[in-house]
Amino acid sequence: QVQLVESGGGLVQPGGSLRLSCAASGFTFSWYAMSWYRQAPGKERELVAVITTTGGSISYKDSVKGRFTIPRDNAKNTMFLQMNNLKPEDTAVYYCHAETGPSGATDYWGQGTQVTVSS
Repeated sequence: QVQLVESGGGLVQPGGSLRLSCAASGFTFSWYAMSWYRQAPGKERELVAVITTTGGSISYKDSVKGRFTIPRDNAKNTMFLQMNNLKPEDTAVYYCHAETGPSGATDYWGQGTQVTVSS
């Protein structure tokens, strides 16, 4: 059974940090490009960061560059999102996503974890 389980969300003050984790099981994690998406209330889901299978290529949404990093540990089937200097506009449900194959033919989603940035 394929599972992507996010954890680490919560309430944090502006300027604070959080580290999200995505634990994968039921598929060959190292074959999949991994991403974090987020969806704020009333807005469309958007791509935050993506990392290729070996971590050789990483890209970030412009608004999080320099604040977020997306490491992965293939030996532990886990991906992270380190979020620093958080801003209220980062408030959203954050989703873990895995994809492989031509044009992401096979993909999986986690259930999401809430991140709220507020004083």
